[in-house]
Amino acid sequence: MVSIESTNADAVTRAAGSSFYAAMRILPRTQRQAMFEIYAFCRHVDDIADSNLPRAERHARLAAWRADIEALYAGSPRAGLSGLAETVRTFSLAKEDFAAVIDGMEMDAREDIRAPDFATLDLYCDRVASAVGRLSVRIFGMPEDEGKRLAYHLGRALQLTNILRDLDEDAEVNRLYLPREALMAAKIETTEPIAVLTSPGLGGACAVVVERARGHFAEAETVMRRSSRRAVRAPRIMGEVYRRILDGMVARGWAPPRERVRVPKPQLAWILLRYAFI
Repeated sequence: MVSIESTNADAVTRAAGSSFYAAMRILPRTQRQAMFEIYAFCRHVDDIADSNLPRAERHARLAAWRADIEALYAGSPRAGLSGLAETVRTFSLAKEDFAAVIDGMEMDAREDIRAPDFATLDLYCDRVASAVGRLSVRIFGMPEDEGKRLAYHLGRALQLTNILRDLDEDAEVNRLYLPREALMAAKIETTEPIAVLTSPGLGGACAVVVERARGHFAEAETVMRRSSRRAVRAPRIMGEVYRRILDGMVARGWAPPRERVRVPKPQLAWILLRYAFI
C-alpha cells in the first residue's frame, strides 16, 4: 500500500510549476508546509471525485475521508495524517471547512454536473474553493472576519476562472459548469456540453461568468488593500495570476479552437517580485 506521506509528496510534486506552488514558496516554512498539507488533502479528495471508479466507490472513499477528519479532530488521526493534524492544531483550522470541501467533491461524484443554476453553482464554488480559502487565510494569519470575506470573494473568483479555463476538458468528461441562467440569456437551449461549446452564443454565456468573476476579484482586492501586506502576499499572487488568465481568455475569445491561456514565466516572475519582495 502507498503511504499517505508519499502521496502527499506526489501532490506537492504535481503542484510544482503552478501559480499555487509559486505563491506558497514565498511563505515562511511553517506556513508553507501547512499549505502543502491542505493542498495534498484537496488533491486526494479531488482525485477521488474525478476518478473513473463506480460512483458508489467514489462515495465510499469520500466517506472514509470524512471519517478520517472526524478521527483527526477527536485526537486519533490515522497513520499518515500526523502532518495534517499538526497543521490543524497549529492554526486552529475549522472541521466544517474540511467537511465542506468533501461536500463539494461529493457533488461531482454524485453526477456529472451540467448547467447548474446560479444558486447551485455558488454553493459548489463555496465548497470547493472558498472553503479552501477559509482554511488558508487562517494559515496566512488574517483576522477572522476579513479572512472569511477574502476567502468568500477570492475563492469564487478563482473557481469561476477555472470553470472558464477548463470548458473543453470538462466537456470531455460530460461536465458543464456554465450556469443555466447564463445559457438562457445567450439563447442556448441545450445543456449538452459539446453542443454548448460549439454554439454561437457561447461568448454571451461566458461573459456572464466573466462579469461575476471580475466582481469577486474587485471585492477581494478591496479586502487585501486594507489588510496586512505580509498576510496577503500569497493570495495577492494567486489573484493577480488568475485575473491575468481571465483577461487573457476574454482577449482570446470563446470560439474554437480555444488555446489554453497561461501567464508567461517573465510575467509570473514579475508578479512574485512585486508582491513578495517589493
